This record gives sequence, C-alpha cells and structure tokens, in this order.
Amino acid sequence: MRILDTAAIVTGGASGLGGATAKALADKGARVFALDLPAGIEKAPQVDGITYVAADVTDGDQVLAAVEQAAAAGVPLRTVVNCAGIGPSARILSKKGRHDLGLFRKVVEINLIGTFNVMTLAAEAIAKTEPLEDGARGVVINTASVAAFDGQIGQVAYSASKGGVAGMTLPSARDLASQGIRVMTIAPGIIDTPMLATVSEDFRAGLAAGVPFPKRLGRPDEYAQLAIDIVEHDYLNGEVIRLDGSLRMAPR
Repeated sequence: MRILDTAAIVTGGASGLGGATAKALADKGARVFALDLPAGIEKAPQVDGITYVAADVTDGDQVLAAVEQAAAAGVPLRTVVNCAGIGPSARILSKKGRHDLGLFRKVVEINLIGTFNVMTLAAEAIAKTEPLEDGARGVVINTASVAAFDGQIGQVAYSASKGGVAGMTLPSARDLASQGIRVMTIAPGIIDTPMLATVSEDFRAGLAAGVPFPKRLGRPDEYAQLAIDIVEHDYLNGEVIRLDGSLRMAPR
C-alpha cells in the first residue's frame, strides 16, 4: 500500500515510538494526525506533515473527533498506528501491600481498551474509503510488548494489557478482512524511549547486555521502520512481530 497522499493516525505521537513513527510516515508523504495528551503535545517538535491533536485514547468522543479530522484531510485515511501506553510496575503482593485495583484497571484501560477504541473508530472511517487493488483499504498497527509473553516480576498489569493487545491481533484481522483492513501488532523489546531517559547509564548498559544480538537498546526509528514496512507490505496480516534482538526476559 502506498503511503504518499494518504492520511495516518498515530497515537502517542508526540514522542517515543509514536513520535518516530509519525515522522517516518510524514517523510513518506502522509498527512499525519498525531494524537497525544496536551502535556505531551506541548513538548513535541514541529514537523512538516504532522498535525498534533489532543486526545485521550480512552475517551470515545475525543478519539472520534480526531478520526473525523483525519478522515476530512482531503486524502484517504489508510493507516493507524497505536503507540499510546503506560508501564507502571507493581507486584501482586509486596511490602507495600496488595496490588492496587485502580492501577491495574488504569493500565488495562489505556493500553488495551484505548487501543481497541482507536482501532474500532478508525476502522469505521477507513471502511468508507474507496478500495485499492484487491479491495485493500488500510492497515492498523497496534503495539504490544515482549512483556506480553515474558512478563517480569511487577509487570502483571502491563503484561495483561499487552497480552490482550497481542491476543486481539488475529481476530481483529479476521473481523476486518471483509473491509480490506489489515491488522498487525509489533511487540518491542527494550527500546530507548523517554521512559528510559531517567535511568543511569550503568542500568542502561545492563539492559543492553541482556540482548543476545545486537547488544544494545532498540531505537524508536527501528520501530518506525518496521511500521513503514508493514504498511507497504500488503501480505502481512494478523500477526505479532517481536522487535527485540531475540531477547527473552528473565523473571526480574
């Protein structure tokens, strides 16, 4: 599928994986609508081809308004990349007590339900576009994590939410096949995003040493490159791709 002269939605698009993907799509000639919270947008770089839209992925009305804005861009909406998410850590039982139910609910609400919300509302708009060759209309790329499969101590909420994203992939692709919409998921390993910016260099080096090859942290632009490949490769559908240097996470 060609990216030039199409519209794209990227959630979490102000920084990190979403920021890199929004830029990569814009560089390919897409009109990108980068959804993020207002605080993130305030710090986001101004990039030609990217329009920042304040929206909470868990809010149906806000996402619908953003989708309608993208669909009215004058070019067909073809691409959605869901990168918005959070990753707090807490054990089921710890010295501080039991895992807070509200925190568990919040992680699932943002990472899993937010992804479903954006995918559903955007797919409805994509389904109204004129089909391309073979009836293709567009693609949704969701973001899971290696924690969906190798969850560590303290990641019960995060792993549950990302496992849900991975589990949605195939049934979503089957649901949307009749509309010509593909669904893929990327499961990143340890990527050098702003979430890691506050840790020490020694800690970062330790994380990198655990990756079989290449022995380094992944880069947001590598995620973006894979997202571009998925968009352009029409026979990729219904699959989860690990982007992790063959990393398998230890218990802690």
